[in-house]
Amino acid sequence: MKRQILSIARKELNSYFGSPLAIIFLGAFLAAVLFIFFTIETFFARGIADVRPLFRWMPVLLIFLLAALTMRQWSEEQRSGTQELLLTLPVPPHNLALGKFLAVMSMIGLALALTLPLPITVAVIGNLDWGPVIGGYLAALLMAGAYAAIGLFVSSRTDNQIVALIVTVLLGGLFYLIGTRGVTDFVGGKVSDILWAIGTGSRFESIQRGVIDLRDLVYYLSLTALFLMLNTISLDSVRWSEQQRSYRRKITGTAVLLGLNFLLVNVWLFPLQGLRLDLTAQKEYTLSQTSKDLFDNLTEPLLIRAYISEKTHPLLQPLIPQIRDMLREYEIASDGRITTEVIDPIQDPEIEAEANQTYGIQPSPFRVSDRYEASVINSYFDILIRYGDQTVILNFQDLIQVDQLASGDVEVSLRNLEYDLTSSIKKVVFGFQSLDAMLAALDEPVKLTFYVTPATLPEPLTAVQENVTAVANQIEADSAGKFIYDVVNLDDSASGVDRKFLQDTYGLQPIPASFFSPETYYAHMILQNGDQLQLLYPPAEGTEAEVRTLIESALKRTSSGFLKVIGLWTPPDPAAQNQQQFGGMPQMLVNYSSLRDQLSQEYTVKAVDLSAGQIPTDVDVLLVVGPQNLTDKELFAIDQFLMRGGSVTLAVGNYQVAADQFSGGLALLPAATTNLLDWLAQFGITIPQSLVMDTQNQPFPVAVSRQAGGFQVQEIQALDYPYFVDIRPDAMDTDSPILANLPAVTLNWASPVELDEAKNEGRETAVLMHSSSQSWTTTETTTQPNFDLYPDYGFPVGTEQQAYPLAVSLQGRFQSYFNGKPSPFEAEAAAGEAEIDPAAAPAATPQIPVATIAESPESSRLVIIGSAAFAEDNILQLSAALTQDRYLNNLQFMQNVVDWSAEDLDLLAIRSRGAAAHVLRPLAENERSFWEIANYVIALAALLSIYAMWRARSRAEQPIELTPIPGEAGA
Repeated sequence: MKRQILSIARKELNSYFGSPLAIIFLGAFLAAVLFIFFTIETFFARGIADVRPLFRWMPVLLIFLLAALTMRQWSEEQRSGTQELLLTLPVPPHNLALGKFLAVMSMIGLALALTLPLPITVAVIGNLDWGPVIGGYLAALLMAGAYAAIGLFVSSRTDNQIVALIVTVLLGGLFYLIGTRGVTDFVGGKVSDILWAIGTGSRFESIQRGVIDLRDLVYYLSLTALFLMLNTISLDSVRWSEQQRSYRRKITGTAVLLGLNFLLVNVWLFPLQGLRLDLTAQKEYTLSQTSKDLFDNLTEPLLIRAYISEKTHPLLQPLIPQIRDMLREYEIASDGRITTEVIDPIQDPEIEAEANQTYGIQPSPFRVSDRYEASVINSYFDILIRYGDQTVILNFQDLIQVDQLASGDVEVSLRNLEYDLTSSIKKVVFGFQSLDAMLAALDEPVKLTFYVTPATLPEPLTAVQENVTAVANQIEADSAGKFIYDVVNLDDSASGVDRKFLQDTYGLQPIPASFFSPETYYAHMILQNGDQLQLLYPPAEGTEAEVRTLIESALKRTSSGFLKVIGLWTPPDPAAQNQQQFGGMPQMLVNYSSLRDQLSQEYTVKAVDLSAGQIPTDVDVLLVVGPQNLTDKELFAIDQFLMRGGSVTLAVGNYQVAADQFSGGLALLPAATTNLLDWLAQFGITIPQSLVMDTQNQPFPVAVSRQAGGFQVQEIQALDYPYFVDIRPDAMDTDSPILANLPAVTLNWASPVELDEAKNEGRETAVLMHSSSQSWTTTETTTQPNFDLYPDYGFPVGTEQQAYPLAVSLQGRFQSYFNGKPSPFEAEAAAGEAEIDPAAAPAATPQIPVATIAESPESSRLVIIGSAAFAEDNILQLSAALTQDRYLNNLQFMQNVVDWSAEDLDLLAIRSRGAAAHVLRPLAENERSFWEIANYVIALAALLSIYAMWRARSRAEQPIELTPIPGEAGA
């Protein structure tokens, strides 16, 4: 049987390669693939390291290729009369069908193998994920098998090759079209789901993304087997006589029965979602362990309800099955703790009223147009996550991403559904989590120790101490042994702890009892939760409410299961600045609402005021963007937040960006950061007064002037802009979780951030990112390029080119900048005392000095980024105008920095699992041309080599004819 099938397949392949037919088929296929990949889909302009353009057109190309390959298989046999000869051989009809099927699939396999230089090229010039590539080729083979079986069956029913070609294209096209978006949108409702399940193209999309689903495999294999069976029956029917009616009915009944079985198997498998294999490198379509671990925190039922209208925008319709499948995955993985629903509010007025009134969910208007008319559809595409009294609403803008294709069309896909759902679940669960539940979940008790010197304690703090003791004792009584409170008198030798112990162990210095008083005191609290320490100081007023907030914030900060609080400081509102500026003055670009919105997805973001000299006690991470003209008090607030074990991130540059109202362009102005630079210098960090320029940069829309007919014309062009440093993974510290799987970051008008390792002994330090080796620095502040003087980049290129560090991170113990110095509060008090006339001044309540923490614990973290403009709204909008969603990488970088600072890395891995992490390295125009031409040359050389090898083999297998030698005939 096997030998018969192989012999028939070899015969068919010989017939293909015995003429130019095979080369014509393969050449046309390769030419179409390469033209589509490089020209129509503009591969290099996309900048993404994937081969989706190759597989996006594959279903259509395979229809025509398979129709051309199969049209002559049986039609030619019938026309030439050799079919009867084949049927009289001792070979079963199914072996004949399988032999021809194997020959066709061999040709298809060879055609697909010839496209392998494309993914190899992408892997060389970018970070290619081979999972979707393998899935794409597997999907192509499965679809080709189905089309080949259809084509063979059609060819067996006619002796006209042209008819076979046309019918095969129509039948294959029908299977492809019924699952496409246009047809399913036109039908709508449940019928659209059925058509989607039948369509070959929709099944193809599922596999080519890198997910091997058993349902898709069974579908393609069933379709192939069905038409091969029909082909066999068609061949066998030629030998039937009129007297074999019972046999004919038996064979026909068997075929119908097998067809129904194939249908029932597919129907039975359709609701099952877990039978699949995720081939993507980051397991993008598989629930992560982070999500599963989060489900363990659920003590009450959690509801995920998708409000999705049955009739919605055509671009959103294909996403609905993906949402259903993902919600089902959550329900299964949670062991029943999560309930999921997908409902159409328009079908149920009560549910729609609840969505509108209780959750504020409203239908979104979508503009839909076809060839006949344009209309507006009001539909729902929202997801509700509810846990206890906490809710999060995700609308369609939160869930999708839109990519512009080279053809001008748009492609809509889910952004990162697991991340969106899991981060929302985390937000509602942690928002609902109670302090008692957190303490009950601890393996070891938390200990709060109040170190105090009662004898020298200022009188106002006596009441504070009493409030601390009252609140701590109450928490201890309610904690069931999970919270321990202790008071240590440092002046009591029996306590075993003295002042020197606090100074040596925690770096805590005593506080003057009053300004310029020789007496000092301690009133410090240290909270120990496992291996984490938090240094606390009683609030100024010291009410029980303030004390409880202080202790609970420290408990939440050192525990998982609570939303972290991000303290965000940004420069003042430009509107407020403009009121103080004269007309025509440059307007500073200091809008950071996109950054705030990004961080608010996972954290509670709180605006902080540094002028008070203290950071609120509930802040976990301090993010300062674009600091300038900081007072000593503001610097003291940053310093002491770091000293108490907090995490500080500074996005700081020596220049600030402003909109020039005279020229309509942008201007660079020096930023006043002297005192901040002095503060950083003690940690071995230097930010020179210069800007980094790089030949590897992101394009920027620039107004360029040129001469045309004696007139000066100004136009907008997307030009290389060396100030916009383009940083790719090869210039990142990919071992740091901050940058893991981050595809790219653009730092705009960035200054170098130099790190002195000698001053950071004992700390963990890392240079997070640096510019390319073709970068240089400049002190010029001209933003407008001059291509007449500098035709390459519009700016003079520096002679000393090297890589410059642009962001660094530090972790460990830090010494306070104000250690051994008067704090700003003392200086302020001294200045105030000098101005007061003792004879005229009334008696005032003495002020209690603010404590200065001299050294931080090991948990303190500091991140310095040499640019503030890279996260500014106006700059992000300029970037989005040219590079679609590339600008989101900048916001993602800041999100990762905050995650690392908050020691909250659970969602970082999920967030970085998107396909956007696979990008091409920057290529010059000549490099792009080289790779494109190389693929055409390789394809041509492969075709010629295959043809030459096959012809040589054919000649070697031909029998040698012996002719008699003249003169030897009578011998």
